Amino acid sequence: MKYIYGPVKSRRLGNSLGISIIPYKVCSFDCVYCQLKKTAKKTKQRKNYAPVGEILEEVKTFFLNKPKGLKIDCVTFSGSGEPTLHSSIGALIRAVKELTRLPVVLITNSSVMVDPKASNDIRDVDLLVPSLDAVTQDVFEKIDLPIKGLRVEDIIEALIKFRRTFKGKMWLEVMLVRGLNDSPEYLRKIKNVVDMIKPDRVQLNAPIRPPSQNWVKPAMPSTLKKAKDIFGANCDIV
Repeated sequence: MKYIYGPVKSRRLGNSLGISIIPYKVCSFDCVYCQLKKTAKKTKQRKNYAPVGEILEEVKTFFLNKPKGLKIDCVTFSGSGEPTLHSSIGALIRAVKELTRLPVVLITNSSVMVDPKASNDIRDVDLLVPSLDAVTQDVFEKIDLPIKGLRVEDIIEALIKFRRTFKGKMWLEVMLVRGLNDSPEYLRKIKNVVDMIKPDRVQLNAPIRPPSQNWVKPAMPSTLKKAKDIFGANCDIV
């Protein structure tokens, strides 16, 4: 299949059926830790990168032919590009929810949520997993290498605003890169912002797979434990 992959075993989501609706490495970021390597096309343009009808036909076909013993815990919009760049993601989310009772998950780098229409498009997901690796512009640009013009303060404000009215669950992911965003002082800065966003859970991660940039090192296990203490009871190391 062209758009569906898995189900894959996820540490966080269980057996996740993935839907990839953006071409390979089309993204608004070029994260230094990305396991998929360098971004092929850096953009913030939203458009129909893949035909909605073709995507939904694959989803229908999959569920019609799914083996009885195949366990699936959720359907996840993720893949090899930033899914919120697809301008019809709202229609896709709603259509998938009509095809299955499984929870629908969206994994996003949060950047496109600065567009109010994009934020509105994703309101129907059951679980939103946005990322926030930095809370200051200098660190944001070092870790995520965003497209020109993106400001982390706008992303933070978009997350805060979205959370106020979002009826689903939100698990906020923070990728900790050694020497960039893992000092106790910086972790407390992130914690202050997290307290304003109010996600259901905070998930701390570190780049353990080969990253886009060879110099990238994961935060030390001891640092992750200290970070968990800073973030508190609703924090997991994943």
